Formats: sequence, structure tokens, C-alpha cells
Amino acid sequence: MRVRRAATALTLLLTATALPAAAALPARAAPAAPRPLPLPALFDNRAVSDDSRPGAADFDGAGRSLSAQDLAAAGWTPGSVLTLDGARLTLPRTTAGAPDNVVAHGQQVALRGRGEAVTFLVAGTGGTATGTGTVRYRDGSRSSYELTAPDWRSGPLSTKAVALPHLNNATGGQSAETARLYAVSVPLRAGREVRSVALPTPSAAGALHVFAVSVRDTGRGRTGSWAASTAGYRAVGPWTDRTLRLVVHSGAGGPRARIRLANTFAAAPVEIAAASIAVRGAGAAAARPPVPLTFGGGHAGTRLPAGTEAFSDPVDFTVPAGTDLLVSLHLPGTVTAAPVHQEAAQLSYLSAAGSGDRTADAGGTAFPETMTSWPFLTGVDVGGGPGSVVALGDSITDGVKSTSGANRRWPDVLTRRLWAQRAVPRYGVLNQGISANRIVTDRYPGDGVSSDTGGVSAGHRLERDVLAQPAARTVVVFEGINDMRWGTPAEDIVAGLRALARRAHERGLRVVVATVAPCAGYPDCTPAVEARRQAVNAFVRDHGGAFDATLDFDAVLRDPQQPRRMLPAYDSGDHLHPGDAGLRALGDSVDLRALVPGRR
Repeated sequence: MRVRRAATALTLLLTATALPAAAALPARAAPAAPRPLPLPALFDNRAVSDDSRPGAADFDGAGRSLSAQDLAAAGWTPGSVLTLDGARLTLPRTTAGAPDNVVAHGQQVALRGRGEAVTFLVAGTGGTATGTGTVRYRDGSRSSYELTAPDWRSGPLSTKAVALPHLNNATGGQSAETARLYAVSVPLRAGREVRSVALPTPSAAGALHVFAVSVRDTGRGRTGSWAASTAGYRAVGPWTDRTLRLVVHSGAGGPRARIRLANTFAAAPVEIAAASIAVRGAGAAAARPPVPLTFGGGHAGTRLPAGTEAFSDPVDFTVPAGTDLLVSLHLPGTVTAAPVHQEAAQLSYLSAAGSGDRTADAGGTAFPETMTSWPFLTGVDVGGGPGSVVALGDSITDGVKSTSGANRRWPDVLTRRLWAQRAVPRYGVLNQGISANRIVTDRYPGDGVSSDTGGVSAGHRLERDVLAQPAARTVVVFEGINDMRWGTPAEDIVAGLRALARRAHERGLRVVVATVAPCAGYPDCTPAVEARRQAVNAFVRDHGGAFDATLDFDAVLRDPQQPRRMLPAYDSGDHLHPGDAGLRALGDSVDLRALVPGRR
């Protein structure tokens, strides 16, 4: 049986005989709207129990609850502040067995802030819960939103904020069944200050539970200079008391740098004891002494609970445009698995086992080992600037088959073009390509240690990799060939592209979609794949207003004499991936005006 806050009503009975004959009944005032309250004041459900007292909570009305010990093992402790998809959410400051969430049915929640989205920490019980709520702004206006909370037992692992290995049962004991919580964001009206939020009333049978809520602002005064998507959660090392020295190539330049770290897909927290940033000299050596980074207002390191991210404090460090940087991270404990971007097309470095904190080293001798992936690091941002263009794609965007260390991916080419002109804003270009990625289906399931680093689907990573990126203005979608090669029907790919565009438009982003390049000659690019490619490309070219602009990458790369094949001069040799010349042709073909919001 679900626990709900009961609404109270006062009925006034007025009798005519109690009034003088000549008296008139006063006009009845409309009932005052409930005063918005802080979310914890509305808590009416107990979701978390101690393993020794499982009957103290009943999350779903059937005596089941989350384990306080499992949450602590993930680093999700009462009162902790978690950063999820760019939003800072404070977990309930409650002990196990106390009210820690509210079952949504229209309650008014006091909330303040400006930003582009409101983020809720939620879960459904009894099935997926969907409802419509209202945001009220300080200027008196309001907007509606739709919120969907996946079920805590059966929702997708690929979009979860955290997964826990057990359920507690009121009758005693635990069941080895995965529980999930979700961070879900809904759009706000640009530039308006939030006054309160009315929680939704679910339209289906499921109950919608809210644990935390906050306004997310990822954009004010920042531009993304470099980014990489988390593609999977892979076994590493083990790494014990070592320093990673990661090489990344800046796009946009600017002052006041910060880095973004992520523990995506993880089941346990990770400690970063120290971090630094420097302009690269040669190899693992810095051109000048590295600049130390701090977190959380001056702390030397940070702890990333499972599934969360962290932003360093902005530091007085000028990032030159188009320059290799060194980002160093000291891992003081033992790390056996890490979230990674697998296809870096770049060598990075690792200090010797047990060598300790080498983040301040200007020289490179302490880093004898190399790696070809980027663990933990997901972004470098700079202060100011016009914002970011996000390239959402697969291996061709990721730069597979390009020359390692040469920064010849097509988004790199586009970045250099933007910084060489003044006709349009000099956006940062954030490369969110993942090799083997798909639009519709997940390659990596989104949970657990796996050798598959093809990522969750574009639809499932859109919030993290596009909508939550710093000052995202435009998204360029160039993806679909992997769906086609794995048998996804063309109509499903088209539906996936439409859904990506609709969600990006809801957040105010400009949406540019590219046609899919030819691949005849690659072993699994069959006539059936070609038929799907032609159908999807026909839709992209004549999209009926679903997108703001299109890029015909198919026309750029195809051989005019054999249009199912890539032009030999652009082919890396495998007939699927362009080489350096083909990637340069893609980057050079982009009409820069197509990237500017408001252009038609």
C-alpha cells in the first residue's frame, strides 16, 4: 500500500437563516494555492532500510526497499552532493528507515535558480511512471514538463544513475536483484529564474518517487575545449598509487580552465588524490610546470561516487587553441576497472606502480608506460566564449583509422576552420564519437565490467554527452551505419533520428544531421545494408522540418563512378572508415553558417 500525504479540506456551511434578510452572501474567494515547501518537508515514503532492519522501509508497497549498505558501498551516503549529468543533487539527510522521498501527486516544491533544465533523482515503483508537472518562474510565467521515472527493478541499466546489487525484503533477508535510481532532466525557459516546481501526477499505475531536485546550469560563461564520451567500463591494471598523464588536444582557447571527470557506469567510488593541467612539451613532459587543480572550493582531490562526475574549480590557466595539453590524475588506491573512452587515437602515459603523486612533475621520466585510451577524463572547459558545437557520432567521428596523435578527425578539422575565421562565432567543437556506437540500440549494456566499449545508444547517452555539455548550442548527428549493419530497420533509425532532434530542440539546441557514408566493400555492407542506407539518407535529405540543417557527407565521400563505395582517395583501406584525406574532406565540407542557431 503506497504512503501518500493526505490532502485536507475545510468545508464551511452557511445557512441563510443565520443572516439578516437584507444581507448578501460575500463572494467566495478562490482557495489559495498551497505554499511551496522544500522537498524534504514533503517526504512521505521510506525507500532505504538497514540490512539488519529490512522491515523499517517499504518503497514499493510490497515490503521491498533499497539497502543502506549497498548505497554506502557505491558512495551514495546521506546528505552527500552528487553531480549527475551536470546537475548537483543533494541526497536526503536521513537515516535508514526514515522518510527519504516523496510520492509525486502535484505537490508544490520550493526551488530557486536559473539554468537550462531541472534535474530530478527519481524511480518508479509498480512500473514506469510518467506524469506532467509545472515549473513556475519568478516573473509569474510558467511552463509544463513531462517526467518519466523508469521502474526501480526493470528500468534500463543504460540510463541509470546508480545500480545496487540487492533488494531488502520486509520478511527478512535480501534478494540478489538489481535496483536502480535515475537522474531525469526536463527543460526550462531560457533566462528565467525558477520559483517553484509542481511535481507531476502520474498518468499510469506506477508511483513516481522523487528523492532530490535541482536546477542545472551548464552553460553560463563557459565553452567546451575538448571532450570524450565514456564508451564502457573496462578492466584495467590493477593500478595502485599511480598517476595517469593524459594527452588531449584543445579546440577552443580561453582563460580559466577546468576539467571534467566521470565515474560513469561504475559500481564503486574512486578517489582522485591530486590533479594538474599543463601545456605539453614532448612525450610525457610539460612545456612549463603543471598547474595544480582543486575541487569543491579548494580541496586537492575529489571522490567520485558510482555513476557521478566532478568538475575542478576554475584555475588561472590559459588554454591555447589547438594545443596538446597534459591532464594528470593521481590514483592513490587500487583501481581494477575504469570508465574509458577506448579509441583515443592518442598515446597517453602512466607512472610506475607505487610511484605516488607525480602530478606536479614537469619532466616525463616518471611515466614509463603508455596507454591508448582516456580513463575518467571527459572534458576540458575554458572561461567565456560563444559556447559549443557537439559532434555526436560513431567511429568515423571518433577518428578510427586516422593518424594517431595527429588530430586529424573531422571535428578537429572543423575546429581549426572555426578558429581561422571571424564570420561566425568561434565555437568549441566537442567530439562525442564512440567507435561501434548505434542510434537505436546499446552496444555496451550500461552496467558492469565489460570488454565492449561501443557505448550505450545515442538516444541513451544524449543527456550526458550532448544536453549536459557546457553551453551546447548545436548538435551535429552523424551516425547510423552500425544500426544498418546490425539489421535495424530503416524506419527505426529514422524514428531514432527524429527522437534525438525533438529532445535537442526541447532544450533549445540547433540540430544538424549528416547523411550516412557509403561502405560497399566492407565485409558486412550487404545489399540489404545499402537499401537501409539509401532509405535513411533519403529521409535526411528531405526531412520535412525535423532538423534545422543537413550535411551531405555521403555526397562528399562517395565515388561518383561507384556511389555505393567510398572514393579510393578518401578510403583508409577498409572501405568503411575514411583515412586522413577523407576526414579532412568531411571537415572542410561543413558550411559554418549551418552551425549557428537561428539560421535557416
